[in-house]
Amino acid sequence: MTASNQSADVIVIGAGIGGLTAAALLQERGVSTLVFEKNRYPGGSCSSFKREGYSFDAGASVFYGFGENDSSGSLNLHTRVFRKLGIDVPTIHDPVQIHYHLPNSFTVLASYDREAFLGTLINRFPHEESGIRGFYRELDDVYDIISSFPAGSLEDVIHLLAVGSGYPLKAISLAQKCFRSMGKTARRYIRDEELLRFIDIEAYSWAVQDAVSTPLVNAGICLADRHYGGINYPLGGAGAIPEGLCRGVEKFGGRIRFHSAVSEILLENGEARGVRLADGSEHYAKAVISNATVWDTFNRLITDLRYHVEKDRFQQAPSWFQLFLGVEGSVIPADFSVHHILVDDWQSYNQPGGTIYFSAPTLLDASLAPPGKHIVHAFVTSEIDMWQHFDRGGQAYREAKERLADEIIAKTERILPGLSKAVELKILATPLTHERYLNRFKGSYGPLLKPGQSILQKPQNRTPVKNLFAVGDSTFPGQGVIAVTYSGVSCASYIARKFGTPLEELV
Repeated sequence: MTASNQSADVIVIGAGIGGLTAAALLQERGVSTLVFEKNRYPGGSCSSFKREGYSFDAGASVFYGFGENDSSGSLNLHTRVFRKLGIDVPTIHDPVQIHYHLPNSFTVLASYDREAFLGTLINRFPHEESGIRGFYRELDDVYDIISSFPAGSLEDVIHLLAVGSGYPLKAISLAQKCFRSMGKTARRYIRDEELLRFIDIEAYSWAVQDAVSTPLVNAGICLADRHYGGINYPLGGAGAIPEGLCRGVEKFGGRIRFHSAVSEILLENGEARGVRLADGSEHYAKAVISNATVWDTFNRLITDLRYHVEKDRFQQAPSWFQLFLGVEGSVIPADFSVHHILVDDWQSYNQPGGTIYFSAPTLLDASLAPPGKHIVHAFVTSEIDMWQHFDRGGQAYREAKERLADEIIAKTERILPGLSKAVELKILATPLTHERYLNRFKGSYGPLLKPGQSILQKPQNRTPVKNLFAVGDSTFPGQGVIAVTYSGVSCASYIARKFGTPLEELV
């Protein structure tokens, strides 16, 4: 391969948030990028789609990272990335992260107002007041450290030296906290089993793991930042984030090709040299970034068995069964919280279907639905093995989806009476849908850390293949839109320095 037949300096596989973030920041530094995306729209699981006048969020709808507080360093990354790109993505503040509805009539509003949130817990567990304050102070300490650090790659020695010399005590403290678990830390302060269950659902709400399996650092990022940067919803829905990143890529001369599925990563002597598309065309670059899961990257896009990744090398995150509902607007009260979590039984909250996630984003942005209507997005964890035996176009498959949807709707009627009769549009998606549209192994949301593993054991951007890099939820720091944004910033930072055009600090 010569420079004359290179398609770009860097090829990005998939227009997910991690890949688009890396592409936009590299392009701004003068590193030419070409993004290939299988679908006709960007964003992957952080995207929007339209049906009959409704605009639905395909996945995520709780967004960190849009805070305006300038001390948030590595945390308010959306604000900093879009500021760097000169792209405006307006948002609206959501005063409640999640309204929890738990067993034994236990309800909690995880408010932006930190004292209001802690006060709710203390009123329920007065005997644990000191423990509650002590545990959440630990999360604040993590937030304080990370919000001081500039964003960059943990594989970039120059970046690490700058952080270590600029913030020596905080760097040492964070290194120690990287080996601690959220759940084990909670148990140093709290003894009440019901309260510890709440700490578990706090972790499960975004990490899809119990608190013992969730790194303390991840918890500090999410559960503390909701009281600082807060939760902010992009006007126009989740798709506004990838659309803004696409504008950033193209603003600086980068290219994005939709309807262009990558079928293979081309290797030569253990080095990534480019990609082959499903149409048979080949495209070459100096480096390749994969936004696919670790299993899809090394077991499907790379055919060399030396790089094969065993399925059980990591714990696999679940997939989802989702309901996208267009409903009569009168069914949702004006004072209804946007995001809810429902748990009926603590014994099964972490089993498929045991926790219901529920949101009504039209309470923040009425333009997402026709006048007088609302959107309801409800979803539960699910596994592809529960659905693989169905013929996707068959009657049995449709009936199984309808049965599960009816069960979920019936359960949500305890917080939203009359929902079943208010539904005017219903779209259902199973793990098979996620696998098909997102090209994700078993429809999963990537690998999770196993209990006892440090967050530093999460794969970084570099891979065993020279000049092949990874972003997304298979890489540090993990699942969630703000986490994969960090992976993109980190990857761009590493590659930009490698190409001799270091990424300037995001301010």
